[in-house]
Amino acid sequence: MPSVISISKLAKHYQVPEREAGLKAAAMGLIKRRYKNVKAVDEISFDIQPGEVVGFLGPNGAGKTTTLKMLSGLLHPTSGSTSVLGYEPAKRSHDFLRQITLVMGNRNQLSWDLPALDSFDLQRAIYSIPRDDFKRTRDEFIELLEVGDLVQKPVRNLSLGERMKMEIIGALLHKPKILFLDEPTLGLDVTMQKRIRTFVAEYNKRYGATVLLTSHYMADVEALCKRVVVIHHGKLLFDGDLSKLVEKFSAFKTVGFTANGSSADWSQYGDVVSVEGGRVTLRVPKEKTSAVTSRLLNELAVDDLTVETAPIEDVIESVFSVGKDIVE
Repeated sequence: MPSVISISKLAKHYQVPEREAGLKAAAMGLIKRRYKNVKAVDEISFDIQPGEVVGFLGPNGAGKTTTLKMLSGLLHPTSGSTSVLGYEPAKRSHDFLRQITLVMGNRNQLSWDLPALDSFDLQRAIYSIPRDDFKRTRDEFIELLEVGDLVQKPVRNLSLGERMKMEIIGALLHKPKILFLDEPTLGLDVTMQKRIRTFVAEYNKRYGATVLLTSHYMADVEALCKRVVVIHHGKLLFDGDLSKLVEKFSAFKTVGFTANGSSADWSQYGDVVSVEGGRVTLRVPKEKTSAVTSRLLNELAVDDLTVETAPIEDVIESVFSVGKDIVE
C-alpha cells in the first residue's frame, strides 16, 4: 500500500543572528553581524500509511511544529523531499489544500466577534462545499462534540475548551483526508481533552483519515496512537509501536503487593514508593523484576502481587534523555 505521507532526509535550517551582551557588541553588530546555523529539523525520514493515527512526540523545540508546517506547505524545506497524498506540499496546489487541515492548539481561525455558525458558513464558501453536504457534516460534528447550545454564541464568549471544539469543527468541515494536529488539547481540562480525543478517533473511523498528532499529554497518545515517531533536537530518535517504545526504554517496573501480617525492611527488595496500610509499592529495575517477585513470594505471606510498567510519561522522559540517534 503506498504511503500517504512520505518524507526523506527532511531538513529545515535557520540563520539566527547572535552577539554578546553589551553596548560595544551591539555597535559591532551593526558593522559585522554574526550568524549561527540552527537545525530545527535535521534530515528525518519516515512514511505514514492511509488511516494511521501516529503520535509525533518530542520536547519543546524538538522540531515537531516545524515539520508539520513543512508537511502542510507553510514552510519550504532547506533540503530533503516531502510527499503528502502524492503532492509536494510547498507548491500549495488547490487540490492538495482541499484534502488536508492543520489544527494548532494555540491558534484561532474563527472570527472572534461572530457566532461559530457564521464562521462555519464562511468555511463552506472557501471550500465550495455543496450546501446539503455542508449542513449534514456540520450537524454531525456539532452532535459528536455536543456543542449544539454553543454554536450561536459569539466565539469571544466561549471558554477555551469550547472554542477549541469549534476550531476543530471549522477545520474539518471539508472532510480532509490528512489531519495535522498540533497540540489540539493544549490547556484544556481533562473532560475537554477526552471529548476531543473521542471525536478524533471517531473521525478517523468514519472517514479513514490519516492523523499526525503532536501532544504533551500522554493520555492523548495512549488513547489514539499505536505508533509513535519521536524526535529530539531535530533528529529522529524512534519510529515504531508505542508498546515497543515502552518496552525498550522502560528501565523500571512497579511492583505492588499486600503482605498479610508481614513487616520487613522493604528497601531490601527495591526502592520504596509508598506504604499504605498493608499495601507496599516498590520501584524495581526491569532486569531484576523476576528475581524480586520470586523473593517476595518465597519470603513473605503475600496475598496479592501486581507488576506494572512505568507510566508512559516516565518512558518518554527517558527517551528524551538519550543524546544520540538510536533509530534501528
